[in-house]
Amino acid sequence: MAHTLAWVSDTARQVCWLALVITLVQTVSKGTVRWPMVVAAIVAFAQLLGVFGIEAGFLPLTSLHLGSFLAGAVLGLVLVEQLFRTVPAESRWAVKPLCLALSAGYVFELYLFADGFLFGILDADVWAVRGIAHVLTLPLIAVSAGRNPDWVFRITVSRQAVFHSTALALSGAYLLIISAAGYYVRFVGGDWGRALQLTLLFAGLLLLSVFLVSGAQRARLRVFLNKHLFPYRYDYRSEWLRFTQALSSADGALDLGESVIKGLSDLVESPGGVLWLRESGGHGYSVHSRLNHPAIAVMEDEGSAFCRFLAEREWVINLEEYRSGATNYETLVLPVWLSEISSAWLVLPLKSGGVLVGFVVLSAPRTPVDVNWEVLDLLKTAQAQAASYLSRMQAMEALIESRKFDSFNRMSAFVVHDLKNLVSQLSLMLKNAERHKHNPAFQEDMLETVANVESRMRGLMAQLQEKRSIDPPRRVELNALVERLRQAKRHQRPTIDFEAGDGTAVEVIAHPDRLERVIGHVLQNALEATAGDGRVTVSIMPTGDGSVVLSVDDNGCGMSKEFVRERLFRPFQSSKTGGMGIGAFEAQQYIREIGGSIAVDSEPGKGTRVAITLPVVARETRDEVQAAVMTQGS
Repeated sequence: MAHTLAWVSDTARQVCWLALVITLVQTVSKGTVRWPMVVAAIVAFAQLLGVFGIEAGFLPLTSLHLGSFLAGAVLGLVLVEQLFRTVPAESRWAVKPLCLALSAGYVFELYLFADGFLFGILDADVWAVRGIAHVLTLPLIAVSAGRNPDWVFRITVSRQAVFHSTALALSGAYLLIISAAGYYVRFVGGDWGRALQLTLLFAGLLLLSVFLVSGAQRARLRVFLNKHLFPYRYDYRSEWLRFTQALSSADGALDLGESVIKGLSDLVESPGGVLWLRESGGHGYSVHSRLNHPAIAVMEDEGSAFCRFLAEREWVINLEEYRSGATNYETLVLPVWLSEISSAWLVLPLKSGGVLVGFVVLSAPRTPVDVNWEVLDLLKTAQAQAASYLSRMQAMEALIESRKFDSFNRMSAFVVHDLKNLVSQLSLMLKNAERHKHNPAFQEDMLETVANVESRMRGLMAQLQEKRSIDPPRRVELNALVERLRQAKRHQRPTIDFEAGDGTAVEVIAHPDRLERVIGHVLQNALEATAGDGRVTVSIMPTGDGSVVLSVDDNGCGMSKEFVRERLFRPFQSSKTGGMGIGAFEAQQYIREIGGSIAVDSEPGKGTRVAITLPVVARETRDEVQAAVMTQGS
C-alpha cells in the first residue's frame, strides 16, 4: 500500500511540473496548445494503470508503468525546449534557470526509466540518488522564481512555433555519457561507489549546463581556445560578418549607437560601454548611446587635450596600461570624468573623413584579454567602419532637418505671398476711401473686406504655426467659387466676365481655401496685366472624360514663350515689378497635388490664357467621397 501511494504521489508530482510547463508555453505563445495537455493526460493515465498493475511487493514493475514514466520524461524535455525557444530573448534571463533545472531533472528521469524499460527492472543505485538529483535542481528553480516572482514574461506575438528535435538529441548524448559512466562504476565500485559516482556525474552535468549558459564562462573558454589552439586569435571572416550584421541590424532591439557599442564590445569580450558623438552645430561631444552601463551625462569639449589626442593619434587607448604608467601615453591627459569611471577599459576614437565623429569607452571585459597587435588591428578596422556608419547617420539627420526647414521656408514664402495680396486689397480700399468714404455702400463693403482680410490673416498664421493646411480636403463647387472671387474683385478694373458653360454644378475634391487662393492668384495676375478698358474672362467647360477645364483669358500685356517655358513656374521668378514669383509656383504645385494640370499660352501684346484642368467628382460617387473625407477628418 505504501509503495502504491508513493508511485501515485510521484505521478502527481510529474503531472504538476508538466502542467506548469504547459501553462507557461501557452502564456508565451498567446494561444491554447492542446496536444501537450492530451499527451500529458494519456501519460498520467498510463502511469496510474501501471501502479495498479504492480504485483504484490516492489518488483517487478509492468512495462506499461516504466514506459509511461519514460514518455513523461521525453514529453517534459520537449516542452521545456519549446518554452525556452518561444520566450523572447529579453525574457530568457528570468526563465533560463528554470529551464536548466527541469531539463536536468528530465534527463535523469530519461536515463533511469530508459534503463529500466530496456532491462525490465529499475537500477537500485540510480533510484537511490534520484531524490538527491532533484534536490540539486531546486536552487536553480528558486533563482528563476526570484528573478520573475509573478511568472509574467514580456511576450511578442510570433508565428506558430515549430517543435525541434534539439532537446531529444541532447538527451541522447547525455544518456550515452551517463550509461558509460554507470557501466564503468559497476565493475570497479563498491556498494556506495556507484551511487556516489552517479551523484557526482549528475552534479557535473548540472555544472556544465550552468557553464554553457553563462556569458562570462563562454568568454573565458573562447579566449582560452583562441590563445592555445589557433595561430591567430580571430577568424577574421566570421568576426567581420558578425560586426557588419550588428551594424546592419540597427533599429531592431538596438538603435545604431547601441549596435556600434555591441559590435565593438563583442570583439573583445566586453559587456558594453558608452558612445559619445559630436553635437550637431556644437563644439563638443555628448553621450549618444550606452549599453549595459550606468547612465552618465558628461560632455567633452572638442578642443580639449583628450579629444585632440584622439583626433591626431587615432590610437586605441588601453586605460589599464595608462594607469600602470606606460610610456606610450606621455602626452595623453585623461579628463577627470573618465578617470572616475572604474569600469572603463578601452577608448576607441571614431574618425571618418579626417573628422573625429565621436569615441567609445568600453567596459572591462568578462575575462582577462591581452590587447595585442592583433586585437588593436581588428579594433581599428572595426572603428573605421563604425565611424562611417555614424557619419552617414548624422549626415542623414542633418539632411532631414534641412528639408524640414526648407519645407517650412517654402510654406512661409507662400504665406508671405498671400499676405502681400491681402495688403494689396487693403491698399486699394484705402486708395478709394477718400472718394467714397461717405458712401454707405462703400462703408459696408469696406467693413466686409476688412473682416475677410482679418479672417484670412488669422488662417494664414494658424497654417504657419501648425505647419499644415488649416482645412481638410472636401467637395468644392467651382461655379460658386469663381462667382465668389468675381464678387470680391468687382471694384477692380477691368471687370471679370464669367461664362459658366451649361450652368451645371461642377465639383472637385480640394482644400477650399488653397484652391480659392490659387484661382484668385491667376485672376489677380490677369487683372494686373490688363488695362482698365481691357477684357478678363473666366470660363468652365467639362471635357467629357471626367475632367473640367477652368480657363482665364485676358488681352493684357502677355509674356514671351521663353519666359513661360523657363521662368514662369520657377520660384522667385516674376515679370511684375515688386512681384515675389511665388504665386505661379504654388499654383502649379497644388494643382498637380490634387491630380490636375495647368497650361499657359501667352504672347506679348496680345494677352494670356491660363487653362487649369481638374478631375471632376462624379455624381454617383459624391456622397461616398464626402463620407470618406468626413471619416478621415474625424
